[in-house]
Amino acid sequence: MHILITGGAGFIGTHLTRRLLARGDTVSILDNLSTGNLDNIREFTGHPLYSFAIDTLDNPLVLDRLASQADAIFHLAAAVGVQLVVERPTETIETNVLGTHAVLRAARRYRCRTIIASTSEVYGKGIKIPFSEEDDLLLGSSARSRWSYAASKLLDEFLGLAAYREFGLPVTIVRFFNTVGPGQTGRYGMVVPRFVRQAIHGEPITVYGDGEQSRCFCHVQDTVRALEFLLDRPDSTVGEIYNIGTNHEVTINELAHEVIARSASSSSLRHVPYSEAYAPGFEDMRRRVPDITKIRQAVGWQPSRTLNEILDDVITYERQRLDSVAVA
Repeated sequence: MHILITGGAGFIGTHLTRRLLARGDTVSILDNLSTGNLDNIREFTGHPLYSFAIDTLDNPLVLDRLASQADAIFHLAAAVGVQLVVERPTETIETNVLGTHAVLRAARRYRCRTIIASTSEVYGKGIKIPFSEEDDLLLGSSARSRWSYAASKLLDEFLGLAAYREFGLPVTIVRFFNTVGPGQTGRYGMVVPRFVRQAIHGEPITVYGDGEQSRCFCHVQDTVRALEFLLDRPDSTVGEIYNIGTNHEVTINELAHEVIARSASSSSLRHVPYSEAYAPGFEDMRRRVPDITKIRQAVGWQPSRTLNEILDDVITYERQRLDSVAVA
């Protein structure tokens, strides 16, 4: 199968590329490197089944050429990270909505199987835990730019499902719940790599808010395995939305203490108000827990890696990265 991955030089895209190449698929990447990194994909250079284009989704000639060669598209390109969303809301909205529109237009032309990456953020301020794909969604005020990301990704979902219902395009939506693992950058506030790097350096671990907000962290290898399962089961999964995550819930304070313990760090916790970390009036979800019944029943997927395994993988990766920098 020939697969196009938009945003393929990013964190999830890199791991997905590695998995697809290992099973013999041909993989093409389109990435403008705004958040992706050439270092992420250097290992694929020269692979006979791999190609890479540095460009944006708003270049119709490049996107059309890549889509014409593809059997399926993973649309992972998006604005990522709460910090980026707060600082550059216009870019967030335009990148997400216009990019998805462009991908779907090209996919329709060539009837490509299309899997669109969405986010748990679309559940907004919902209080029904765990979050199910059929739940009502409750976003905050449009006066808070923090919710622009959720709104833009929700519009992506509507666009994708409209293409399925109106034109019969084989589209599936996935909502990621805090995918983490080795290779993830802390550049835009991603909590696990940020905590691990602070712990390794013995610096105070900065916890935003009171730290009692909870999240569920899913290993990136489990996430890409779910994507593979959905890719291979188009007959039963098109036109559907699936949560991808683990339902093991942990507070951010607990996460910080676990990072300290597993890295044998001397770091302490330093709590930073949201208004200082992001912007005055910043609103956050108190809990974010997925119901993964639907994807388990559809394709037999469930996460297999524990939080401790995730942290050990990230700690090992970050220490190796530091060692390589020191040697260089």
